[in-house]
Amino acid sequence: MWLTSSSIGRKFVMALTGICLVLFVTFHVLMNSVALIWPVAYNMICEFLGANWYALVASMGLAALFIIHIIYALWLTVQNRRARGTDRYLVNSRPPQVEWSSKNMLVLGIVVLAFLVVHMTQFWAKMQLQELCSHELTALPEVAGVPASPAMGTLFLQLAFQQWWTPVVYIIGFVALWFHMNHGFWSMFHTIGWDNNIWINRLKCIGCWWTTIVIALFVAQAVVFTVRANQNYYTTNYALQEQYGEYWDAQATAATEDFEAAVQQVMKSVPENDQMAMQQAQIKFFSEDAQAYVDKFNQIVEYSEKQCPEVSIKGIMQLKRFAGQLEQQINYAKQLAPQSSNTNE
Repeated sequence: MWLTSSSIGRKFVMALTGICLVLFVTFHVLMNSVALIWPVAYNMICEFLGANWYALVASMGLAALFIIHIIYALWLTVQNRRARGTDRYLVNSRPPQVEWSSKNMLVLGIVVLAFLVVHMTQFWAKMQLQELCSHELTALPEVAGVPASPAMGTLFLQLAFQQWWTPVVYIIGFVALWFHMNHGFWSMFHTIGWDNNIWINRLKCIGCWWTTIVIALFVAQAVVFTVRANQNYYTTNYALQEQYGEYWDAQATAATEDFEAAVQQVMKSVPENDQMAMQQAQIKFFSEDAQAYVDKFNQIVEYSEKQCPEVSIKGIMQLKRFAGQLEQQINYAKQLAPQSSNTNE
């Protein structure tokens, strides 16, 4: 197949994947810009792009593009070096304005890849991947000692950018990305045939402006995110606390439903007409098993109050009252448990 067997085909694949990646980077910087002006909407976008089938398909497609782009970049580099031999050390006629980036595209790509690994570790692995793996509170990464919902991107901005080294790594990555994209932008069009002198000069100008605007936005975002994280904006903002509260309200509802399902399961395990057996099963459940549910209820209440101290959450208030009532039932069941045991004997 000419896409793999010929140099032109491999360059075409590089150009095609490069175009797709440039479009993704542009989309990504626009999505991040939402976090600058409307953090609540940013969380809505993060939730929409969570572990849904369409988001997963897009993620796999994007991963495939990166892998293909990297493989073909290495392939072409090895091929070019073998073809040129010692000639690569000679002075060539590349335009001076692109000479450095053109000669160091592989190195720049490696720096960008290293930055991408850090970025995915800080965000994708703790958000979309976490949603796929587990929703248990104990498995979630913590922000200020409280488990963070994978859908709340602002909490992960807080977690990442409160560390001093994050903006340093990001800005280094953005500088490398600027050089890589600036050369790659016009080069990919050159590969697919837009190689006359008029269009090449125009594409170089467009590429420089496009890349500069995108990278300038990324740098501005990194600066703003760092400032806000160190001011604890993402944990103290009232509108964001309301949004976090919706997550804990859903957790309260789910925990209550789990408890009710467990009670129903106990009721189904004994004959309906055997009142004595039903009473003994209830006593056994409340004296031995119900405390674990109360502990979970109290944990949810504690986490929500810590993460959303300024917000009144109806579901959490109800869960707190229910946990108190359940504690009384547990104590009463424990008092009846010895009597129930004697009756069985």
